[in-house]
Amino acid sequence: MGREAVCSVRFGRQTSDGKALLETEEILFRGDFRLKIPFSGIQSVRVVQGRLVVKTKDGTASFALGAEAAKWAERILNPKSVLDKLGVKAGMVISVLGAADPKLARDAKARSATVSAGRLARDSDLVFLFAESVSKLGRLKSARAAMRPNGGIWVIWPKGRPALGGDQVRSAAKSAGLVDVKVVSYSPTHTGLKLVIRVADRGWV
Repeated sequence: MGREAVCSVRFGRQTSDGKALLETEEILFRGDFRLKIPFSGIQSVRVVQGRLVVKTKDGTASFALGAEAAKWAERILNPKSVLDKLGVKAGMVISVLGAADPKLARDAKARSATVSAGRLARDSDLVFLFAESVSKLGRLKSARAAMRPNGGIWVIWPKGRPALGGDQVRSAAKSAGLVDVKVVSYSPTHTGLKLVIRVADRGWV
């Protein structure tokens, strides 16, 4: 989950009160002016008397965050790995379906997870469904049946495709008896949405 704060921000000669959001790969600010600062474009980060000072090629932004400034700086300087963002832990049973990123399986195995590539393993803790089209979402029902009641399904799809986006994934999830609980930027080119079984429905799965 990202962090958010209502704060004052200085950027160049501009100053505004508004809402700052610390996402997994960028800082956003919405006030009298707007900022979007990708981590990849940050040149330096420091904390000065309760202010988070972020330098980029376009200028320096100063966020009045108080005690939270140090925590934000830590998150920016030491971002979570992809596996951490996805909740992959040692000992998990993981199924990977579709045109998958091979690095995901390698890294998960290196973390001592059991990985089933190309087929659904029974009692999976996590299922990763890489979907290149809406038709691939039809595998959600079988994925739901294969995973543990308290497990999760990550649907990973390419960014920027009008025919396949969050709305289509949520619609298919609803039909499969699933709800979405978390979204992440899986990579610069792909988005991930985590789906789970409703708590009220887990007893009979």
